[in-house]
Amino acid sequence: MSDPPFGFGSRDPGEGDDRPGPGNPFGALGGAPGGFDVSQLGQMLTQLGQMLSQTSAGGGGPVNYDLAKQVALQNLSTRGLPSAEQASAVSDAVRLGELWLDPVTTLPAGVSGTAAWAPRDWVEHTLPTWQRLCDPVARRMADSWVEALPAEARQAAGPVLAMLEQMGGLAFGSQLGGALAQLGGEVLTSTDIGLPLGPAGQAALLPASIERFAAGVDRPASEVTVFLAAREAAHHRLFVHLPWLHQRLLGAVEGFAQGIRVDTAALEELAREIDPSDPQSLERLMRSGAPEPTTSPEQQAALSRLETLLALVEGWVDVVVADAIGDRLPGADALRETLRRRRGSGGPAEQTFATLVGMELRPRKLRAASELWRELTVARGVQGRDAVWNHPDLVPTAEDLDDVHGFVHRSTAASDLDDPIAALERSADTAPREQGPGRPPQETKQETDQPPQQSDPEGDES
Repeated sequence: MSDPPFGFGSRDPGEGDDRPGPGNPFGALGGAPGGFDVSQLGQMLTQLGQMLSQTSAGGGGPVNYDLAKQVALQNLSTRGLPSAEQASAVSDAVRLGELWLDPVTTLPAGVSGTAAWAPRDWVEHTLPTWQRLCDPVARRMADSWVEALPAEARQAAGPVLAMLEQMGGLAFGSQLGGALAQLGGEVLTSTDIGLPLGPAGQAALLPASIERFAAGVDRPASEVTVFLAAREAAHHRLFVHLPWLHQRLLGAVEGFAQGIRVDTAALEELAREIDPSDPQSLERLMRSGAPEPTTSPEQQAALSRLETLLALVEGWVDVVVADAIGDRLPGADALRETLRRRRGSGGPAEQTFATLVGMELRPRKLRAASELWRELTVARGVQGRDAVWNHPDLVPTAEDLDDVHGFVHRSTAASDLDDPIAALERSADTAPREQGPGRPPQETKQETDQPPQQSDPEGDES
């Protein structure tokens, strides 16, 4: 966990700014030299009343999502609005990607609709999922403050705690809105960061972001659009037809948040500084923030599960899209490697996610996962490979990604026990043929005239 989740740390993004605003709601208190200025009390109370009214309108809870949405949409404004031509190109690209995917996977198409999104559309359509991801983090942080107080202090500080909860919802909402605005300007598709953030079955691409990305890799935007559309369609085949996968991915993030542990001794020290009769004590507390959380064993386990699942999803998409596209797009190999590095090293999107949820969203074993799915394709065929997704107990673990060949061997042996006829057919296909009196003349002649095959071409790729 490299970055503390939002709400933790020493300052908000508006650090050092004494002006009133979402980043510093108590700026009026400390604006004048020497501390509290009575002449600004009316301004402070008016502003505080407006903010608390906005909190109430936001429906309560640990994060003010109405404020988050407002901040994000204000930052994005009308940037990147797609044209009708771009929307049509996205629809055509997704249909083409689905057509190419059909022969290389047994999972049926999962796309029920297509969309060309502006960054503000991405914010609006993904906010419900962000609410599910961010609520456990914010709620755990708020609970940590209350748990740190002795029982008698908790009862005496009831009004202050209620105010802190409201102000925390505003602070979290403001920070979330800024982060979503940054993410909305960077993502390329609805599944770009590996999680099913958007509506189920809706393949969405962001043409403005794709054009900037295409310029950076020196490829035509139309080619990049088709490549990304195939990846988007492949993701939806997994997320739509494997409900357990959707739940486990988001559940791992929730499990990580629930494992947050905060230094209660440091919180108790901060809590002792609160004086309900002194407004500046509340200001100092809001500015100081909470101590950084420590990584618990529960969080490490949840993070490992998430990284493994992300790697398996991205590895499977990498393999099936490579097979689907083949030589159809001249720059496919370069795009594939660029996206691998972008996902594996952690770009701005992954860094923003780490700030929001406090965990790095990286498939650290992406190359091992791609190798595993490729070897399974060679050993068991497309149907046998995709059958691994049929039940969560069959899916490879982190240890399996460390021993790809061992997993493929065990998986193939287990499938042979389940389907002995298929095993015999594979043995007949792969075993060397011997010359014998019962051999048909034409088969003997064919093998005599042609050199034996050296290896499976797909096996060479892995």
